[in-house]
Amino acid sequence: MRSLIDILDLSTEEISQLVATATDIIKDPAAYAHKCDGKILATLFFEPSTRTRLSFESAMLSLGGQTLGFSEASSSSAAKGESVADTVRTVSCYSDIIAMRHPKEGAPLVAAMHAGVPVINAGDGGHNHPTQTLTDLLTIHHEKGRFDNLTVGFCGDLKFGRTVHSLINALSRYQGIRIVLISPEELKLPSYVKKDVLEKNNIVYAQTTDLEAVMPELDILYMTRVQRERFFNEEDYLRLKDSYILTPEKLSGAKDTLSILHPLPRVNEISVAVDKDPRAAYFRQARYGRFIRMALIMKLLDIQ
Repeated sequence: MRSLIDILDLSTEEISQLVATATDIIKDPAAYAHKCDGKILATLFFEPSTRTRLSFESAMLSLGGQTLGFSEASSSSAAKGESVADTVRTVSCYSDIIAMRHPKEGAPLVAAMHAGVPVINAGDGGHNHPTQTLTDLLTIHHEKGRFDNLTVGFCGDLKFGRTVHSLINALSRYQGIRIVLISPEELKLPSYVKKDVLEKNNIVYAQTTDLEAVMPELDILYMTRVQRERFFNEEDYLRLKDSYILTPEKLSGAKDTLSILHPLPRVNEISVAVDKDPRAAYFRQARYGRFIRMALIMKLLDIQ
């Protein structure tokens, strides 16, 4: 039995296999419509989510399986003080696989140690979000046809953004990757990520506060929102939340082949006027999430 807690739990070969399976599902969804007949996915979301939870549910239903679960901690026995370990031990009795989101870093790892079924980390605090990273990688593959020799700009909240940390981890294993980090000083990428990931893997990277200055260099621009829920101080959030707003004017110097990604939800960091730009890939990205999660559920349940 195998769980997915961190994107590095998967080898690059396994990621390529998942991307290939997801691509095949996109081409012929009917061939996969009954792969998980009789299987049950439990979605344990101790933190609010729209896309990730519904994407997991859509993935399991598209495979012929069923879902059960809760969408906030207050509607679970966690509100009574039940431990994560006891929750997953119990839910393992009712399901074949668990997708879990939790505000505390490390909670899905604890869950995987106690569950009787595979556990998928659907986001733990500011730490990891491996299925969003798989979604990002599938999107990059469909947009660019490759994972190597790309200049990727990450813009916005690089300090608390678990999607950013996970994707940088994943990309660090490919050749010719250059990372551009664009953020206000207060939201810079944590030094441990720079040291343990970028520098350890000899990844060329640059830091800047000026998005427009680096725009012409980018093959991919990964926008993120400034997350209110990660701030202890409301004043800091309000001061920083509009630091970077992507508009058509700011894209004037960008490559025609640029792809704009965003893990969503968007607040106002991308103007709706950008949505009409063919380089805007974020809603295509949301769609790809369903297919890569279908591929992952099959892999962890050992279904061919």
